[in-house]
Amino acid sequence: MAAETGAGPTADNKAEAIAELMLEVAQCFFRIRAIGQKTGLITSWGGGAFGFIRSLAVLGPLTVPQIAQMRPTSRQRMQRLADELAAEGLVAFIDNPKHRRSKLVQLTPKGEARYREMNAQLLAIASSMGVALSEADILNTTEIVRQLSDDVKARSERLP
Repeated sequence: MAAETGAGPTADNKAEAIAELMLEVAQCFFRIRAIGQKTGLITSWGGGAFGFIRSLAVLGPLTVPQIAQMRPTSRQRMQRLADELAAEGLVAFIDNPKHRRSKLVQLTPKGEARYREMNAQLLAIASSMGVALSEADILNTTEIVRQLSDDVKARSERLP
């Protein structure tokens, strides 16, 4: 195939390596999601409660469309999650000084406490994983996956 496409063996090997990395990341994601659902970090229907709450904890109040733009998901899906979290008393909808109709979503004190609990739970899970890897290997892998993710996002945005 390399001869037909004009690509050399290095390009084919690199493409195969990237494809293998993407498949491994996807498989790892699904395993992480399963752990997240068992521990409550992810809702039973797949909504990323922890990620949603973490965004608010780190960035402060945001609109539902802003939260959706940060993820590869729809505004409607994030609205459903916001409504679910509001029903649990973890977030509240507050007036948005920049837009009359688009409310801001803000963590409540109960939500802030839940975020701290969920973060501690995530760190407890993470501390028992990857024991054979050095911190430098983990940081390097994180950077590589981040670069790949950024490339995938940029390519996705260029598609019709």
